[in-house]
Amino acid sequence: MPLPTLRIIDRYLARELLVSFVAATAILLLVTVGGNVADLLNKIAHGKVPAELLLSLIGLHTVEALTVLAPLAVFIGVQLAYGRLYRESEMAVFAASGLPVTGLVRPLMLLAVPLTGVMALISFWWAPASERLSQSLVLEANRSLIIAGLEPGRFVELPNNDGVMYVEAMNEDGTKFKKMFVASERAEVAAKPAGDQPASAAPPAAPATHINVITAADGELYHDANGAERYLGLNNGFRVEGTLGEDNYRLLRYERNDIKLTDSDPDNSSDAAKIAAPTMDLLRSEDPVQRAELHWRLAAPLSTLVLVLLALPLSKSSPRQPRYASLLIALLSWSIYFSLLSFGRNWIKMGRLNDLIGLWWIYIPTLLIAAYLLWSGQQLPKPKRAASPANAGAA
Repeated sequence: MPLPTLRIIDRYLARELLVSFVAATAILLLVTVGGNVADLLNKIAHGKVPAELLLSLIGLHTVEALTVLAPLAVFIGVQLAYGRLYRESEMAVFAASGLPVTGLVRPLMLLAVPLTGVMALISFWWAPASERLSQSLVLEANRSLIIAGLEPGRFVELPNNDGVMYVEAMNEDGTKFKKMFVASERAEVAAKPAGDQPASAAPPAAPATHINVITAADGELYHDANGAERYLGLNNGFRVEGTLGEDNYRLLRYERNDIKLTDSDPDNSSDAAKIAAPTMDLLRSEDPVQRAELHWRLAAPLSTLVLVLLALPLSKSSPRQPRYASLLIALLSWSIYFSLLSFGRNWIKMGRLNDLIGLWWIYIPTLLIAAYLLWSGQQLPKPKRAASPANAGAA
């Protein structure tokens, strides 16, 4: 069976939609990547993510962000493309040529149907795989002291300004070291002296500097049982702590001393591992977190179709209407839609919403609203009643 030939107007409208969609996607990706870079740089500064993984994690997080950005981008793209045609009276020309409003759905489907298939691939397979890969990369990097920037034979400042650390030698993977030295200090407000002097008249207490020095002949980096927290296991060393200017220093010698390091990336939690599971595992799981994640993955392709149909009537505008008036209304509509999806996901996760209902209570009403707006947009205005002769004479 031969494929139907595309009309000239279909090709024209599809091209306008594609250009607007690509432009909206590029802008949204730029904003999202900027936010991801800022978040990753903050984690790098706190020693939770190694600097060498920055570009890899940006790419992996961008794949996951597409599940939210692409439906929004196609929604905005339809608004920009069709809104421009309405403002420049091209839609009036199409209507005069016999093209109804429903005739605009065909070029929309030329963009929406392939995009829905791509979103299904990203949401069900590529995005979970990228999330699992990013978690494994960070987890593997957290098993090495190199993540903190330690180099043998050089004093290095620890993350969060926790102090200064020095190791004389370290193995290639950064898990074992020899002759370690750690020094840290923190300011403490001295206690107010007892007496009858009013608090307002007493001079402010000067902050005292508390120091802490730890040494070890050798040691290793290891994780706890769940693999979320990191510890330094120190062997054969001593610890000195006290306050500068005072003579009450304490000296502790030990054979074994374990020190907790900065918490690793919180994305590697048990819930994050459940969310990143393959889609086939989610289908067989009865866990509420994973059932909610399954509905969330289904939301990406379905939202693409739903938002495309909703954008068509919302893009209608008059030539004298402000350029971005309808776009502001569309963004408000998308914010409400996305908020409802987020609420529904959390309700399924907490067991407050039946898994069989899922998020269909959002899709179906939105489609009905889009259908009503399309129908009402094709209705001619009712003619006004002419004034009766009696009323005209009285006037």
